Amino acid sequence: MLSRKNKLLIMKIVSLFSVVRGYNIPIIILAQYLSAIFILAPEKGALNILLDFDLFLLVFASSLAIASGYIINNFYDSQKDLINRPNKSMLDRLVSQKTKLTVYFTLNFIVALIAMFVSWRAFLFFSSYIFLIWLYSHKIKKYPIVGNLTATLMAVIPFFAILLHYYNILSFEEIENYKSHFAVIFAHASFLMLLLFVREMIKDLENIKGDLANDYKTIPVRYGEAVSKKIITALTILTVFPVYVLIDIYDVGYMDIYFYVCMIVLIFFLLYLWKSEKKEQYLLLHNVLKFLIVFGVFCIVLIDPSVLWKGKKMLMLI
Repeated sequence: MLSRKNKLLIMKIVSLFSVVRGYNIPIIILAQYLSAIFILAPEKGALNILLDFDLFLLVFASSLAIASGYIINNFYDSQKDLINRPNKSMLDRLVSQKTKLTVYFTLNFIVALIAMFVSWRAFLFFSSYIFLIWLYSHKIKKYPIVGNLTATLMAVIPFFAILLHYYNILSFEEIENYKSHFAVIFAHASFLMLLLFVREMIKDLENIKGDLANDYKTIPVRYGEAVSKKIITALTILTVFPVYVLIDIYDVGYMDIYFYVCMIVLIFFLLYLWKSEKKEQYLLLHNVLKFLIVFGVFCIVLIDPSVLWKGKKMLMLI
């Protein structure tokens, strides 16, 4: 039998895992590596990418920076979460605010050391990213549109670290070829950012009670749920454009199946959105978007599975 002290320690570890959303970190790591293998540098081959030590350090630093971001966000949202997520909030409170801040600064210090080891550009990149996360958690997230846009941007910034890495190590000729590949990368990033933006808007509808009580000037609080739903509808319709680019202009292999499924799901998503009025309904919509994003990570492999066992030339226009 575990002693009371050991049980308390386990509960605190679980609580800290909940605070840093440890269940999200492996998905982010997988997404970064799959993006590098199948989108950013498919010509290098999977094995070479997996054995790239500098890339490993950048992915590791990204994971720690994201974890520290969840901590500082939890720190500032503690009162709001008591209303919006009472059960999770009670679990998170098993770790004191002082301990959270200690872990936060420790993780950021480790990120800075890792980034400095890689390059001064990486150090500058992650220092700016850490500052942006703090600024968002402390101030920006309380304001409509700007808060949603910043949250969306922060979710995709770690992928720019990998893009910067390959831009630095490629030869001049490879960089010239890479520029022609930018449209494909931009289309993928646009689709992901639109889904993330919609998810942030849904979260505002889901958390409207806590936001109202804590003076968060989100779109549902300031302009009403109807306006928020109209914006979500417009953003969802905009996903058609990057999907068209990826399916009809560029070769994304069998991943086009994923995009077709997404379009069908998003139609039902919008129909259900306009019928939704309760927190539970918005939570369901939030989970649908989360599923599409996570499912999309695994479907990156469908672009060209052969990259897993051999190198590949840059994706070309059909």
